[in-house]
Amino acid sequence: MKEILPAFPEENIDMFAATSVLQQQAAEIRNLNPNWSSYLQSQMISQDVFDFISAYDVTDTKGQFLNDNRQQSAKAFFSLLEHISKESTIQYVLVLIDDLLTEDRSRVEIFHEYALKKNEPVCGNFLNLLNAADGFINNMSARIIAKFACYSTDLINQTDLQFYLNWIKEQLLSANNEYMQSVARCLQMLLRRDEYRTAFISVDGISTLLSILSGRVNFQIQYQLIFCVWVMTFNPRLAERMNKFNVIPILADILSDSVKEKVTRIILAVFRNLIEKPEDNTTSKEHCIAMVQSKVLKQLSIFEQRKFDDEDIVEDIQFLNERLQASVQDLSSFDEYATEVKSGRLEWSPVHRSAQFWRENASRLNERNYELLRILVHLLETSRDPLVLSVASFDVGEYVRHYPRGKHIIEQLGGKQLVMQLLSHDDANVRYEALLAVQKLMVHNWEYLGRQLEKEQGTSSDRTTALTGKA
Repeated sequence: MKEILPAFPEENIDMFAATSVLQQQAAEIRNLNPNWSSYLQSQMISQDVFDFISAYDVTDTKGQFLNDNRQQSAKAFFSLLEHISKESTIQYVLVLIDDLLTEDRSRVEIFHEYALKKNEPVCGNFLNLLNAADGFINNMSARIIAKFACYSTDLINQTDLQFYLNWIKEQLLSANNEYMQSVARCLQMLLRRDEYRTAFISVDGISTLLSILSGRVNFQIQYQLIFCVWVMTFNPRLAERMNKFNVIPILADILSDSVKEKVTRIILAVFRNLIEKPEDNTTSKEHCIAMVQSKVLKQLSIFEQRKFDDEDIVEDIQFLNERLQASVQDLSSFDEYATEVKSGRLEWSPVHRSAQFWRENASRLNERNYELLRILVHLLETSRDPLVLSVASFDVGEYVRHYPRGKHIIEQLGGKQLVMQLLSHDDANVRYEALLAVQKLMVHNWEYLGRQLEKEQGTSSDRTTALTGKA
């Protein structure tokens, strides 16, 4: 059963804005007049294919003509794509197919019926054309595949789906792709069907979208890719997993910078789904905390001062404000800490420096098979941010200091070696925090370590006084 999603105003128009590169080219290609007789004379097409396409080209009642010639129409279009190699003619045939599907979605069944009768995949010809040298042919084929995948009652098979999704992913990551808007729109269509969402995640789709959104892209692409995220959050299971990809901090950054109302609206809709859709209340709570830590509450207060004509925006702002304010009141220091670690965006928030926090909560870092510790170790290994590395090093040291078996566990997780590698880091703050962490990993007598640190700080202060002459 197809999932019914609410439609935003932009979704009520045809698949692409009329100004897109693909649509501009399609408008020109419609004016071509292929010489079908030459293809018949050279025996590239059969008499019945020639009769069909010649009549279809000139009829003013194409819909009725297709209904009267269902089997012949699919056969003719497939035959043309299989036997003609001239790029301009292939382009023309693809535009004809796309136009007839745009005019009436149910016509996908004409092609499905024929493919089923022939025992071949309906998308076969179009998947082959994804590898063509011509960009228009690639992207118009992709557009038609998206329609076959979404308009039909039948799903495209898994092998074809994987190939198609990988092609979309490669195109999205392609630098200076003039068809980016068209590719993104194909994905918007595809992900409207819940059956295709898990497959997209399996090809690392979410990470791809967020890596693009983390960079500099125009607001139209921002909107389209965030729309893809929004659609996926209607699946409760995916909504629960979404912030493992850091979707909340990334979208919060875009929200604070965006000047386009439709981008604001789609981000707020994503945030609302991330709270409403998960079946696990703990996950919804974590998402609320992540939004608070990503400064979403502050942005909502700014939005409240603005006048929005769109009632959905006003309603979403009110909903998010109420839920985030409630989460702040219920927030424990450990909830705050856990959400910050999971976000990967460590900073010197008060909990890190609180001795009471570590005394009370160090052992809780062992929960869920050392989930938080594993994230800290992962950050030590992969992060390039000196602030993140400094705070992660400090936290590892405090965990070891306050949990009796901490040193053994950190060594097992590979944290000790990573901290020691940071002793030669370019950043002085990272080296300092790594040094403290190493000392905590090595030293048994904490009172002795405390005296040594005080002595070092005193020596540093004396040296400063001697150099400046100021007491």
